[in-house]
Amino acid sequence: MNFKTLLTAASIVFSFSLGASQALAHAEHGQPQHGGIHAEAGEAQFEIVARDGKLTVYVTSHGAPVDTVGASGRLTVLAGTVKSDIALAPAGSNLLQGVGPVASGAKLLINVQLPGKKALQARAVMQ
Repeated sequence: MNFKTLLTAASIVFSFSLGASQALAHAEHGQPQHGGIHAEAGEAQFEIVARDGKLTVYVTSHGAPVDTVGASGRLTVLAGTVKSDIALAPAGSNLLQGVGPVASGAKLLINVQLPGKKALQARAVMQ
């Protein structure tokens, strides 16, 4: 095998491996990782987890955690004709938390303001 053929083969293998790593990096994109529901707003993804009256929102961007220090948020819950707002506050590296009930089937509107960024808004339905 001559050098040119070997170099061509190596280039092809390398280019395929790049595509595979990108596919693996986005394999979790849009999939809940903590047992919650998924919502997207531009480059950001939110996973909303409601357990025992406590809400936790995981904030990521293409699978990478987004720092929530200095962030603020609000989750509007529409359950039938009842509307309630739940304040969200930073609670860890990429977490926002709040307290309030969220029933199955409720429509959710999440508003998040990250420091120095445009406000983000996403919708979801609690399952």
